[in-house]
Amino acid sequence: MRLLVAFLLSATPVWAQQVADSSFDTSVPRPAYPHGTGPVVAIDEAHFNFHTRTGRYLAMARLLEADGYRVRSNAAPFARPTLDSLQVLIIANAIGGEWDAGAYARPGFTEAEADAVRDWVGRGGSLLLVADHAPMGVAAENLARRFGVTMSKGFTEDSTAYFKTGAFGPSILLFSRSNGLLRDHAVTRGRDAGERVDSVVTFTGQSLGAPPGAEVVLALSDQAFDHPPPTPEQAAASGDPGTAWHTAVSDLPTTPARGRVVGLSLSSGKGRVIVLAEAAMLSAQVIMNQNGERVGIMGMNVPGIGNKQFALNVVHWLTRVLP
Repeated sequence: MRLLVAFLLSATPVWAQQVADSSFDTSVPRPAYPHGTGPVVAIDEAHFNFHTRTGRYLAMARLLEADGYRVRSNAAPFARPTLDSLQVLIIANAIGGEWDAGAYARPGFTEAEADAVRDWVGRGGSLLLVADHAPMGVAAENLARRFGVTMSKGFTEDSTAYFKTGAFGPSILLFSRSNGLLRDHAVTRGRDAGERVDSVVTFTGQSLGAPPGAEVVLALSDQAFDHPPPTPEQAAASGDPGTAWHTAVSDLPTTPARGRVVGLSLSSGKGRVIVLAEAAMLSAQVIMNQNGERVGIMGMNVPGIGNKQFALNVVHWLTRVLP
């Protein structure tokens, strides 16, 4: 099968054609919990999130439900009463308001919300924070800083470790045991050999700076580099804020991303945190052209990669199914 996935993270007319793959097989051979008895997992949709439970994270939500988790949406600002009612919070691609030029400078969360999430994790909550290319890194930066994680906020490429299939390019990255970028971690080992992950593919993201004590899950090669995020002025001048992350930086110098990462885990107080620098890896999406024809796929539904098991293992680690 020839995969026709190009750079699909662009303007509203193209993004509107990124839809959940409702046919993706989300069955789980060995569920972690009996159906409907597992920890409560909330997928955030209160912060203009590009990925939501009934939208582009539909497959992720169904996968976790098949694994026994109780999955729901979060539509409320982050505060103690809301957070204390759940065990896992998934925040995927929050945006600082409507996606306009100002989104390239606006935080996605108030300082009080960021403090509330930090304190909830300290009491034993588990956070999966996912923020990929601009403007998502800008939106998530203040929350990531609560855990010592820095975000490049632009987008990241690697001409030596990209997924060389079909129309994929150097921002579609392959992390594998053979190239050394998929690190040995409980998330990549799973509970047994049947849950071992040997490869993960990401679909255009940013890079992260890991704080002391964090464990790297997805590393970048020494040849990786970051494009800077556009400023609000550059986004406005581009005439299309949705594509500004790509078009406004084409003539700007890049920054080496050596030593930076795409996925990491850490403990904070009594809780656990995983931060990922790309969101589509945990989705299953189809790409529709202007005529409504299916022309590509991205995420867990790409054949021959371990993203589906990786998604399960991430949440297993957060809920201590994995040590």
